[in-house]
Formats: sequence, C-alpha cells, structure tokens
Amino acid sequence: MVRLFSPNPGKPCRPDANEWSLMKPGIHPDYHAVTVHCACGNNFQTRSTIKGDRLNVEICSNCHPFFTGKQKLIDTAGRVERFTKKYADAAAKVEASKSAAAKK
Repeated sequence: MVRLFSPNPGKPCRPDANEWSLMKPGIHPDYHAVTVHCACGNNFQTRSTIKGDRLNVEICSNCHPFFTGKQKLIDTAGRVERFTKKYADAAAKVEASKSAAAKK
C-alpha cells in the first residue's frame, strides 16, 4: 500500500477508518485485472471496473491508424487539392517577402 504524508503518523486518516488508507471503504467499484481482446487479434492486460475478466474492443493502439502511422487522408471531391492550391499562393508570397527582407 502506498503511504502518503499523514498529519497524525500511526493513526487513521479518517475517524471511521480502522487503518490508514487513501480511499473511503465501501463506496468504490471493484477495480480488478482484465484481459483486453481486440478484433485484430492483439491481447493485453489492464485494470478496469467492468464486470468480468474479458474486455472486447474493435480497435486498439496496435491496429489504430493514428498509432501505426498508416493514417490516410480521404479526399472527397478534391478538397485537399483545392485547399493546397488556395493557400500555396499565400505561402509563396510570405516566402518572397521574407527573402526580400533578408536581402535588404
């Protein structure tokens, strides 16, 4: 058990407690070890308050595109190209003004 600073060493932190603890007894859900099973086949251990010992998920950090680096941009009706073309001129103007100011 982790012990933090107690204002009264050796005595309980609350009047209703028999021993020094961080949490009030009887009001917290059961926090136990569970096995997480992903649809990709990855399994790992964690802790949870769910009932049972198995947690089924559709996606995990092993197969999520954000974590694997395989994230794809879905371009609908050329929106990415339009955005790039629209702001490419503005970026070129900023670069030109910076290089002109550096030459002076």
